[in-house]
Amino acid sequence: MPTAAVAAPPLIDISRIYAEPAALDLPRGREMAARWPDAEIVPVESHWRIPELHGDEANVRRWVRIKREALVLGIKKTLTVRPNGRSADFIAPSTANGCAMACSYCYVPRRKGYSNPITAFTNIDRIAGAIAKHVHKQGAKPEANQCDPVDWVYDLGENSDCSADALLGDNVHDLVDLFATFDTAKASFATKFVNRELLEWDPQGRTRVRFSLMPAAMAKLTDIRTTPIPERIAAIDDFVAAGYEVHVNFSPVIIAPGWQEEWRQLFRQLDAGIGPAAKAQLACEVILLTHNAALHEVNLGWHPKAEEVLWQPQLQEPKRSENGAINVRYRMGEKRRYLDQLLAIMAEELPYCRVRYAF
Repeated sequence: MPTAAVAAPPLIDISRIYAEPAALDLPRGREMAARWPDAEIVPVESHWRIPELHGDEANVRRWVRIKREALVLGIKKTLTVRPNGRSADFIAPSTANGCAMACSYCYVPRRKGYSNPITAFTNIDRIAGAIAKHVHKQGAKPEANQCDPVDWVYDLGENSDCSADALLGDNVHDLVDLFATFDTAKASFATKFVNRELLEWDPQGRTRVRFSLMPAAMAKLTDIRTTPIPERIAAIDDFVAAGYEVHVNFSPVIIAPGWQEEWRQLFRQLDAGIGPAAKAQLACEVILLTHNAALHEVNLGWHPKAEEVLWQPQLQEPKRSENGAINVRYRMGEKRRYLDQLLAIMAEELPYCRVRYAF
């Protein structure tokens, strides 16, 4: 008799909600809490300081469980729109930080420490208002750049994955609807999670979804709790048909034996998996791996196998990032060579895919 398949646990199944009282006082906070009526509500003074979640080294052993079962509700106090110039013209004030997924190279846990589940901000009206005010102040974009030839681009998910955030409430939906009303700006977010509820929304071409892709074997090792690569590729045509602009992020590029051929195969899978409409509007970002010594030490406590490819001192050198953190990247001369090799393969396999930026 064949063995019955065991269903995978849900990405999010909240049993404990840590909430700033002011966050629960708002309609969006009450709506989010109501989605998990059996969850224990734990009042906290600040979403930044929760000893059970942040800064407790013992949490390494409960890394994934915390991401599935814990939700933090807070108030977004800083509503500044920041210039970017790489993937987007601007970084919008976030509606969340943290993530339910557990990619082993993710930079977000470096800020709060250890598991870092999703913190959702419930003052969505003020966040949306700050974005709208900034868009109207900018007016029309004067000239094309690598972000977009026509529109100002606002990144919505700098410190979270908006597709996963949308499982918790309507914050992301509200912002997609907001950008659908603009003539001069579009929203943008990267994702590793296929949430087909987004196909029921009406973005009107004003939201760019960037599906992050890497060779499937490497993703299986490092992209923990994410949607498998074939399913991400299979979703692209559906999102284009639903009115989204769809780009891809080839990210991160991790150097390991056979990496060039694995990326060639990925490019071929992508080419075979999308139709003419998706190809006609496709563009990409290419980002080589950046890692961090502190995160390396954390990962050794829960996923040491991934560190065999992520932590390679013989290939890497220190780098001070824009936020002042000391990270490691591939040595500068070699990094340029790796990048040139990858771009050459991509030009052969995906000649229609415009490279917006690569570093």
